[in-house]
Amino acid sequence: QVQLVESGGGSVQAGGSLRLSCAGSGRTFRVAAMGWFRQAPGKEREFVAAISVNGDTTHYADSVKGRFIISRDDAKNTVSLQMGSLRPEDTAVYYCAADLRGGNSWYTDYWGQGTQVIVSS
Repeated sequence: QVQLVESGGGSVQAGGSLRLSCAGSGRTFRVAAMGWFRQAPGKEREFVAAISVNGDTTHYADSVKGRFIISRDDAKNTVSLQMGSLRPEDTAVYYCAADLRGGNSWYTDYWGQGTQVIVSS
C-alpha cells in the first residue's frame, strides 16, 4: 500500500511560482508511476503531469506544458511539481497520485488528500 501526503500549496499572484511536494510511504512507491491531477470548483478532476517509474519519461497536459515540471526523488520517496508562470485558471486542489499497474494508460491506484493552490490576478 502507498500513502501519499501533499504539501506546498498556497496563494500566489499570477505570474508567480509554487512548488508542490508529495511524500510517499510504503515499499511500492519506488515501483509506481507518479502523477499530479487537479480539480477546480465545479469541474472534474483533470490530469496535470506524470512521471514514469524510473523518471526518464514525463507527460504534461497541454495547459501546463512549458510552465510546470514534474520530478521524483526515490531516495526520499517524493515527487514534486514545480509550477511557474501561474495563471488564475491554475487555481484548484492538486492531488498526487500513484499508478502501480504499469500499463500504457494511466490508472490511479492511490490518491493523496490534496493541497489547495489559489492564483489571484
